[in-house]
Amino acid sequence: MRIDGKAYRTIWLADDGWGVEIIDQTVLPHRLEIARLSELEDAAVAIADMQVRGAPLIGATAAYGVCLALRQDQSDEALDRACERLAMTRPTAINLRWAIEEMRDTVRNIPHSERVAVAYERAAEICQQDVETCRRIGEHGLELIAEHSRRKGGETVNVLTHCNAGWLATVDWGTATSPIYQAHEAGIDIHVWVDETRPRNQGAALTAFELGHQGVPHTIITDNAGGHVMQNGDVDLCIVGTDRTASNGDVANKIGTYLKALAARDNGIPFYVALPHSTIDWSLDSGFEIPIEERDPEEVTHVWGKTDEGAFTRVEIAAPGSAAANYAFDVTPGRLVTGLITERGVCEASSAALRELYPEHADG
Repeated sequence: MRIDGKAYRTIWLADDGWGVEIIDQTVLPHRLEIARLSELEDAAVAIADMQVRGAPLIGATAAYGVCLALRQDQSDEALDRACERLAMTRPTAINLRWAIEEMRDTVRNIPHSERVAVAYERAAEICQQDVETCRRIGEHGLELIAEHSRRKGGETVNVLTHCNAGWLATVDWGTATSPIYQAHEAGIDIHVWVDETRPRNQGAALTAFELGHQGVPHTIITDNAGGHVMQNGDVDLCIVGTDRTASNGDVANKIGTYLKALAARDNGIPFYVALPHSTIDWSLDSGFEIPIEERDPEEVTHVWGKTDEGAFTRVEIAAPGSAAANYAFDVTPGRLVTGLITERGVCEASSAALRELYPEHADG
């Protein structure tokens, strides 16, 4: 994707060929800063502190975190310690554990002297595969948007999304945004309703930042305005992402997704979830088995922003002394999901449909 006309991915190797560079998402949209990851702990902190976020990008960062750890120590013990450290950073996104296991399986049975080079090769493959996966998700989602455009005789197609399931949540393209970007490039008249999204405001800070730089018309709304614009007939379809999808089609996504799905169902609006294969947890029969991350309450009681004078600062918005709960995700049952948009096509949110699309897991 582009920022001021320059193409970026969200993670890449530094010029020295081993250091890892990322876009620091904690200071967007007010500043564009590139952060360098030079050792395992840098990668772990970047994930935990949300310098990188979004399930696919978390996985890619963890893969490079293993590489950085192996540069210091190629032993089995160091590999296990690195995998354990990275797995502790975020509990909900399954891509994290998927990428860690991919890296562990890749280097476990090869000579120690070859581990660093092979690890970097596998991490690069994980990143490139994510780009291609997201591009293909976009192709399948584009067909849904194009159909709405045809039905409306070319009038504007209004899409509502929640949080950030965009380029900044993946290596490139995004999941929920990939169909939107491809529709925009195809000349379809499209407009996006962007939920802000509290408490970290990834919609207002990140999704709007992305869409603006790609020239996609969009409007930021408060989270609780989603139902209102649906009732007014101003939403044609919803497309969101997911951090983990159970084998029965239940999805865990940014807190508030469930409420959007309920509003969409009540108003007869299609509700789609875009996801790569690496986000499916075949070991879980229900989304309610997914661990829900609870983050620092100060993310609820305080907000970061830019003052009129241009200073970047943090302010308290809650009554002092009040307790705050900060649930990062909620679970949307598959019965509320119109379809899952994957790199292999669109299917209903059910165990049977997922296993038909991914027959290699039919006996899982």
